[in-house]
Amino acid sequence: MSTQIATVPDRIAAKFASVKAEGRPGLVMFVTVGHPYKDAALDVVPRLVEAGADAIELGMPFSDPIGEGPVIQASSFVALQNGVTVRDCLDTAAALRPRVGETPLILMGYYNPIMSFGLSEFAAACAEATVDGLIIVDLPGSEAEALVSELDPYGVRLIPLLAPTSTDESIELSVSLGGGFVYCTSVVGITGARSEVSDRGLDLVARVRQRTDLPIAVGFGISRREHVLEVGKRADAAAVGSLLVRALADGPDEQAADRGAAVVAELAGRAQ
Repeated sequence: MSTQIATVPDRIAAKFASVKAEGRPGLVMFVTVGHPYKDAALDVVPRLVEAGADAIELGMPFSDPIGEGPVIQASSFVALQNGVTVRDCLDTAAALRPRVGETPLILMGYYNPIMSFGLSEFAAACAEATVDGLIIVDLPGSEAEALVSELDPYGVRLIPLLAPTSTDESIELSVSLGGGFVYCTSVVGITGARSEVSDRGLDLVARVRQRTDLPIAVGFGISRREHVLEVGKRADAAAVGSLLVRALADGPDEQAADRGAAVVAELAGRAQ
């Protein structure tokens, strides 16, 4: 007798369809689980959703976050000092689900902790925790098949992460294996808020559009409402991390959710 695997609903597709119907760019917000205090995400994330976040990236802290700028590096260090593990990140997603409804929850991090957890065990745990997708910064499409094969039966999407230096071949491979949406980095380098959106990132969007119908989000450097609107002319969503992570740490812990909500409201065009 076969065991039926419970699959994750396609909340990512539903959210991007809703955003498109509303005629606006989506907003994907990143927080590091365990920063600025261990249970911060449980307090902060529901407020971000209320303020206008369309999807949430839950950063899994890692000791060698090679793709991150100083702000997110520091947040990862704080989270590790607070004792946050991969299991804590999964438990956080599960605890958030009843509080954020159908908002997509995406785990973002690095491959080593997932391998240590066990690929099949991690895939099952993601489904149980109602995780909708994964962004693995250091896992190229050419090495992703083993993880994708474990995720697919549960309907958990591996979201392709592409850079302006990605070749046409790597784009085609990544979008054929992945799902949910495509995360295009606007720069070659590390995360961090910048004064303007890179033209190279927007050119990447055009190259990706030629090869997939998946929605596209642009990240790395988004720091103002006008950036979100500019990205929205070419892509489906803007992804924001460093600006929010810095705001969460910039003051008393008990006011972190208020500061985070204010950042999202400004980016979403809801600020008073």
